[in-house]
Amino acid sequence: MIETALGLQAGFTAPHRIATKIGIDVLEAGGTAIEAMVAAAAAIAVVYPHMNSIGGDGFWLIKRPGQAPVAISACGPAAALATPEWYAARGHETQLPTRGALAALTVPGTVGGWQAALDLVPAAGRWPLADLLAPAIELCRSGIAVTRNQAVTMAEKIAGLRDVPGFAEVYLDAGALPQAGAVLRQTALGDTLAEIAGAGPDSFYRGDIARTHARYLEAEGSPLRLADFEAYHAETQAPLRIETSHGTLFNLGAPTQGMAALAILGVFDRLGIATGEGFDHIHGLVEATKQAFILRNRELGDPSAMRAPAQEFLTDARLDAMAAAVDRQSALPWPHQPKDGDTIWMGATDRQGTVVSFIQSTFWEFGSGLVCPTTGVAFQNRGAGFGLAEGPNRLAPGKRPFHTLNPALAVLKDGRVMAYGTMGGEGQPQTQSAVFTRYVQFGMPLQEAITAPRWLLGKTWGDETTSLKLESTFNPSVVAALRAAGHAVELLPAWSSTMGHAGAVVRHPDGLVEAASDPRSDGLGYAF
Repeated sequence: MIETALGLQAGFTAPHRIATKIGIDVLEAGGTAIEAMVAAAAAIAVVYPHMNSIGGDGFWLIKRPGQAPVAISACGPAAALATPEWYAARGHETQLPTRGALAALTVPGTVGGWQAALDLVPAAGRWPLADLLAPAIELCRSGIAVTRNQAVTMAEKIAGLRDVPGFAEVYLDAGALPQAGAVLRQTALGDTLAEIAGAGPDSFYRGDIARTHARYLEAEGSPLRLADFEAYHAETQAPLRIETSHGTLFNLGAPTQGMAALAILGVFDRLGIATGEGFDHIHGLVEATKQAFILRNRELGDPSAMRAPAQEFLTDARLDAMAAAVDRQSALPWPHQPKDGDTIWMGATDRQGTVVSFIQSTFWEFGSGLVCPTTGVAFQNRGAGFGLAEGPNRLAPGKRPFHTLNPALAVLKDGRVMAYGTMGGEGQPQTQSAVFTRYVQFGMPLQEAITAPRWLLGKTWGDETTSLKLESTFNPSVVAALRAAGHAVELLPAWSSTMGHAGAVVRHPDGLVEAASDPRSDGLGYAF
């Protein structure tokens, strides 16, 4: 079994070991957790291209010593042309397309988020961006080894991707699927990262890169235009928060599902469950998830279209009411409308005590599939998260779509600071609840809390069913009890990627650092 990495200065975890190494290299050289995360964010876009891209979105939670946590929303809005009428005129009256140029309808936000995060680092002594991006650039040019996870994902999804412009040229080998271990070189992406390193992240939105992308997107039929890129800026925000018996929990505001992630833990905290891993623990979290998802699906969207700010749905009174609605013995009938998505999550802490929780995504595997051959950038299909019917998530110019992304952070009553998260769309808040309750509430070691069998309610990354999925290594008596309570249980193999690629970094008040990664991923947790 993988062991938790322990150290007394700093730590980093990522779902790909190369990203972890690059982050650790920056930390060991005296860089901040923010700088280490930017370097790793660029690198993981190279080594894990099926899970994220610089053509996607990103979100940050940053906790600096003695200061309140800060959130950065690097989520791009819909194009000015993107209206239901515009799509209806192109044959899409009831549902937005999920692949191709018409699915690339929101501005990629993550690169702007890198700059917003770096702006929080004092200018004196801040690492040059060129130094932070140099490892990613070298990986693009020298090549990476395709992981098994990428090879399997490409084989499963190739039917919807092969004919999307630019995809085969960048990711296939003379039309053939690359196998695990094959060398993938991304020289065009390396040149784009080099341009960003020299001219700054702003060049992605208001420079030559933006102009190249605008011409390509318009030619392929996307509604995105240069003016959409030029108008974009990442936003620094106050995160959502709740108080529990264990401490203060933080997550991202709308349009992310951070509200649901906090609601699950707020409801479960009220159930008073004393022991973990049995029926009460799993059933309680699943039922808390249902209450949170009902609220999420009814209320969540772009903040400008919501009935009330997301924080107002996390009051004690509302959490009390949701907890009261949980039947402690029986399952609430399901399913509901699921939310897709895939992504990467990474965590870091530095010598100065800053803790970072970060997430970066293209929504589906390889996003829209549309890749600009000139720049090597794959564009997200996050706009497919919009609806065309009336409601808070209805497509409109300048709106931000519902986001499954939600990096989590907790400041515990005993002084520990915990950054944790996962990929997995619909499963993100559920996996967060599993890791948090196991480690914090029931005292399970950090690595064991991530490695232990997991569950997932509903459809998520790489899966189409809406059952309650359990890894087959669960205690059979727990599985039987859940079925007897009315849960539609489906067993999956142990360590299934369907359960997400989780990770966590914990900083103790005495300086001890724990870092753990998921055996379901290709990652590594490292502390020193």
